[in-house]
Amino acid sequence: MSKHFLKTLGEKVAPGNAALVVVDVQQDFCAEDGVFGQAGYDLSMVREMVPHLRRLISGAREAGVPVIFVQAIYDPVYLPPVWYERNARIGFDKARCLSGTWGAEFHEVAPLPGETVVRKHRYSAFVDTELDLILRSQEIRSLIVTGVATNICVESTARDAFMRDYYVVLADDACAAYQKEMHQAALTNIAVGFGTVNKVDEIIAAWRPHGNN
Repeated sequence: MSKHFLKTLGEKVAPGNAALVVVDVQQDFCAEDGVFGQAGYDLSMVREMVPHLRRLISGAREAGVPVIFVQAIYDPVYLPPVWYERNARIGFDKARCLSGTWGAEFHEVAPLPGETVVRKHRYSAFVDTELDLILRSQEIRSLIVTGVATNICVESTARDAFMRDYYVVLADDACAAYQKEMHQAALTNIAVGFGTVNKVDEIIAAWRPHGNN
């Protein structure tokens, strides 16, 4: 016997079912003067996605869909040896997103008063954070996942959401990576195993009947 499940995009992103999760859209990851920009990472996808993300956030607020901002904080006190091994292996040992620094601040988006900010210390927004409790307390069933980088923190969060029984909608053009092939590989992984991949315009269109709620 099959269980009832949410089938359509409209059902998954509907107010009351969904929350919009904005992952790591922070200065060190996204700004030209941030750590990644100064290290020479290609930020072109970030620049392209920010206007789409801002439209999506505005649409969520108008529709009554909660917006949750995820903020990476990578102070040394939180980081294990495997973190430093990974940094050494890829030749990138620059500190980033330290508490109280400009680099940890949000980039061209920001929570409004009363909106939730979840601080994380690992790639996934679910690891050792209160995110799952917040979502379940609000009876959220679906996550619209956005942010940076598609193939690392965004994908990790989306995978963990699915493993915790949330429907996943990945907003293709509201995510960015530093290499287009990495972005596309992550989209393929999500579409095959963990959720749906949709454009911002599709999600906003699905909200229109709810816009005045």
